[in-house]
Amino acid sequence: MNAQDQPQVAVVTGAGGGLGAVIANEFVAAGYRVAFTDIREGAAVAAAAAADPDGGSTVGLGHDIREESSFEEVLRRTRETLGEPAVLVNNAGRTLFGKPLEIDADKFDAGVQLNLGGVFRGCKVFGRSFAEQGYGRIVNIASLAGQNGGTASGVHYASAKGGVLSLTKVFARELGPRGVTVNAIAPGPLDLPVVHESVPAERLREIVAGIPVRSLLSPRFVGQTAVLLASPEALSVTGACWDINGGLNVR
Repeated sequence: MNAQDQPQVAVVTGAGGGLGAVIANEFVAAGYRVAFTDIREGAAVAAAAAADPDGGSTVGLGHDIREESSFEEVLRRTRETLGEPAVLVNNAGRTLFGKPLEIDADKFDAGVQLNLGGVFRGCKVFGRSFAEQGYGRIVNIASLAGQNGGTASGVHYASAKGGVLSLTKVFARELGPRGVTVNAIAPGPLDLPVVHESVPAERLREIVAGIPVRSLLSPRFVGQTAVLLASPEALSVTGACWDINGGLNVR
């Protein structure tokens, strides 16, 4: 099956708000039919409706990334409402905090289960479906924390995001011969409402001063990068991590 024959249907997890909603909206703007999924089903439905008030090109779905069966249900319902998915953006997760010597093992395990396990389940369920089609694009949202060990986030979050980078390579190698690419995007501090609401103003100024480009980073550019990596022409790129960090981690 040729890439051009593929229905332009994308699934974006964690799209009920924040970065996920921004990414999903960029796919809508690019002409995709998009499933917005989130553990908060009401938020997913609202975000999907806001992106397309007519309701013809979006759907909002409840989704718990901790359960493989939930990914299978999202795949089934997306097929029924929008058509066969050809793109998955594994965005859902939660930024976690805590000092390495103070986090107990249960919290560490739960953090990795959410932020790494969810990506694994998405790659597995959708990767199998894409491989059967002979075409697909998976984009995993990693983090600068997974590259530098996390200067603000917790050890469970940084460890999980580092694992996302390795998982991306594993699935890229596995799925590449079947027309499926798997890539990651690793953003640094983003210009999102949650950042402004949760970080004290003085601390936020310090963060911005420490970024070589002296600015919080664009969530829309993250979404636009995901759209680019989801294009048929992106067959040239797989197993890669695209850094969007304003120069915080030059390599």
